[in-house]
Amino acid sequence: MHIALRAVHDSDLPVFFRQMNDPEALRMAAFTPADPADRDAFDEHWQKIRTSSDIVRTILGDGDVVGSAAVYGEPGEREVTYWIDRAYWGRGVATAALRALLAEVRDRPLYARAAADNTGSRRVLEKCGFVTSARARGFAPARGEVIDEVVLHLAE
Repeated sequence: MHIALRAVHDSDLPVFFRQMNDPEALRMAAFTPADPADRDAFDEHWQKIRTSSDIVRTILGDGDVVGSAAVYGEPGEREVTYWIDRAYWGRGVATAALRALLAEVRDRPLYARAAADNTGSRRVLEKCGFVTSARARGFAPARGEVIDEVVLHLAE
C-alpha cells in the first residue's frame, strides 16, 4: 500500500469523525475527547488546529483517507499524534505515515504519549526512533479511569 501525507481538506473531516468514534479504537487510544460523539466540539477542535501553527496532515493509503497525523505544541515540547482507521491496523500504515511526518517536520526533540497497554502504538513509535523516557498515570476519558501511560521522545 502506498502511504502519503497531504494537507487536511474539509472533505476529510467526516471521515476523521467516523474513525474517531470507533469504540475499539477509542479504547485503545484511551486519551480522547470526553465526548467523541459531540460533532460541534469535533468541528471546533479541527477548526482551531487547522488555523494554528501545528503541522496537521491527512494520511492517504492508495489515495483513500485512512487517518490523520500531526505535530503540535511549543518548540522544545512538541508532540506527535496520529489516528489510523482500525481497518488498516497492523498493515504498516501508522509506521509509514509517522516516518513521512518525521521527514517533513525536522524539529527535535519530539515527544509522544501512549497508553502503556497500547503495544501497537508503542511499537510504531519505537520503529520510528522514539524511546520511552517516562511513565505517568492519567485519566483516560475513553476508559473512564486513571491508567498508566508512557512518554516517549525522539532526540535526533
